Amino acid sequence: MSQAKGSTAKGASAALALLFFVNLLNFFDRQILGVVGEQIRKEWQLSDTALGALGTVFTIMYAIVGLPLGRLSDRMSRTKLMAGGVVVWSALTAASGLCTSFMQLCIARLGVGVGEAVCAPAASSLIGDLFPAHKRANAVSMFMMGLPVGIALSFFVGGPIAKEYGWKAAFFAPLLPGILCAAWAYFTPEPVRGASEVHAIGTTRREGSAFKLVLSIPTMWWVIASGALHNFNMYAIGSFLAPLLMRHHHLDIAATSKYSAVTYGLSGIPGLLIGGWLADKMSSRAANGRMVLTAITFALAAPLTYLGISQPAGHSGAFLLFMASGIACMYVYYAATYSTIQELVEPSLRGMAMAIYFFAMYIFGASLGPYATGFLSDMFVADAARAAGVTDLTPAAIEPFKGVGLLKAMYVIPIFNVVLAFCMFAASRTVGKDVAKLHDWMKTAAAR
Repeated sequence: MSQAKGSTAKGASAALALLFFVNLLNFFDRQILGVVGEQIRKEWQLSDTALGALGTVFTIMYAIVGLPLGRLSDRMSRTKLMAGGVVVWSALTAASGLCTSFMQLCIARLGVGVGEAVCAPAASSLIGDLFPAHKRANAVSMFMMGLPVGIALSFFVGGPIAKEYGWKAAFFAPLLPGILCAAWAYFTPEPVRGASEVHAIGTTRREGSAFKLVLSIPTMWWVIASGALHNFNMYAIGSFLAPLLMRHHHLDIAATSKYSAVTYGLSGIPGLLIGGWLADKMSSRAANGRMVLTAITFALAAPLTYLGISQPAGHSGAFLLFMASGIACMYVYYAATYSTIQELVEPSLRGMAMAIYFFAMYIFGASLGPYATGFLSDMFVADAARAAGVTDLTPAAIEPFKGVGLLKAMYVIPIFNVVLAFCMFAASRTVGKDVAKLHDWMKTAAAR
């Protein structure tokens, strides 16, 4: 496919629409396991640790293959690479519905992780070439809108299907949309690298190892740390929000799906829309505006998520109000941070920068979030059972304590939101200098 010489506004909008739908399917397929997780746990008599491990195997594979795929997105057609990834993850999501054992489902989720690892580095790199710096946070927010919409649709579609036809049927729903989206990506023109930069340097980059160049930027270390902490929280919520509503607030799977879709999915829409607009507005006034914004929103998210989790059993309405508000604040992170990474590295390193960021995000965050939360839940369940006089901790004996155990484990979320607020404040202290340093180099490189 020949590269376009420039990106018209119409072409950029069409490409952004494609990226939105790709990301929507990305998170629909990823979240469907969280929708039906409680049904799987009961059918196969799994512990919460094992249930969390199903999310962990996905994220570990996602992180490992993300590094070479991120470098590949700097060297070949990103639209074609994305088309292949969509086909792979859609097919293996459908294959998850054919699994008859825990191990088979683990293997299928590993394959889904390989396909989905293509999306973020390629898409972020494309956005950097489609939109100038002062519009990138808003463009990223449109792309990331696929996250809450995909999650919400996963609950709205997957929940009723699982209730009516069983959990396996829910995995088949996204197959046809995935194939259609892959075809759209394949025939989308590839933009010229660096086309939207003030300083036209094309594929020129600084000398040295791409890996070392990215990690030589002080702000990247704070961004990477924040990604791990934030993804820990988001994947813990994604894996255990539905089980918490079913166990603690005693909702059935249909009601749980609706509450989860609003709390974890639709709440992200205002967070991304307002966050993207504010991020661009604040960055136009100060180089550290985006990082300051995320520090503020995490500081707000901490008490809101605490109030949501602490609601007594049956107070599901208050839970939804506080938790959805807190998660909306957490979604601001994506628009502000992803666009900042684009400004820290030159165009030919953006895929690699996102891959390194995502590696840490998933290895130290997403892979630990579901597993560690599940482990804590099992530990608190056992403690509650023993306190009630239960000596033989069989699955049937500890089932009545599953709600209180998971509830206690979920308090890790507001704690990490506090840590994240400090982390983003630290990033705001270094980002201005790092962006200015790159702009000086790009100006010199363009003049050669």
